[in-house]
Amino acid sequence: MKKLMLLAVIAIIAGASSPSAWTAANGSEESRRVAVVIDDFGNNMNGTEEMFNLPIKITAAVMPFLPSTKQDAELAHQKGHDVIVHMPMEPVRGKKEWLGPGALLSTMSDAEVRQRVEAAIDNVPHAIGMNNHMGSKITADERIMRILLTVIRERGMFFLDSRTTPKSVVPKIARELDVPVLRNDVFLDDQYTMQHIVKQVGKMNKHLEANTTCVVIGHVGPPGKKTAAALSSAIPRIKEKADFVRLSQMLKTASLEKEIVPHS
Repeated sequence: MKKLMLLAVIAIIAGASSPSAWTAANGSEESRRVAVVIDDFGNNMNGTEEMFNLPIKITAAVMPFLPSTKQDAELAHQKGHDVIVHMPMEPVRGKKEWLGPGALLSTMSDAEVRQRVEAAIDNVPHAIGMNNHMGSKITADERIMRILLTVIRERGMFFLDSRTTPKSVVPKIARELDVPVLRNDVFLDDQYTMQHIVKQVGKMNKHLEANTTCVVIGHVGPPGKKTAAALSSAIPRIKEKADFVRLSQMLKTASLEKEIVPHS
């Protein structure tokens, strides 16, 4: 059954539009870029080895204060991947135990928010950016996101909005503070079945037909090995049409890339 599902992945990719159709979508041969972000490193999760062994550069989003936080961040850095902090943030709905230690909560004072953001950054070696773990409530909170993004600016980092809510204030506050910001385009495994992951790989292809960039998020943990297998099957075909890059290479201008200083 697993083999049949992997063949289905290949079939979807093989059935995607031809390179000429991709060119026609934007009327040019401008290079397309896709950044694969993998969330939830830091807790010895299933699929960790498989993700690090993919034949592309990824961005490892590592949760702070967990058993393998430093180990996973160091290994990602050694392999040439980007490392970012996967910051736990309160959701509108969801179990508190899913958050992990050091989470941002809406009841915290300004000083508590700043302390937790700074401590999380300090706990993840080589971090050059941050994205949100859950966080549908916090990323819609202007007060908290202004504090967080101020710290991001002070540290010379960027922020990836995972877009767990359509009410996110990240774009607005980032513009006000002049903070480099990126946004997630496709969740690969928000459902854990191979059938859904295959569908999302197809969605990634569709996005790249109409856009020159695509940021996708997958996870280690329950879907980790399935997502890694789906990506492994899809990568050769996608490489015919797009370059796989790290998030830091996806930033809009070269000047922004130069401002990023790895935290060690």
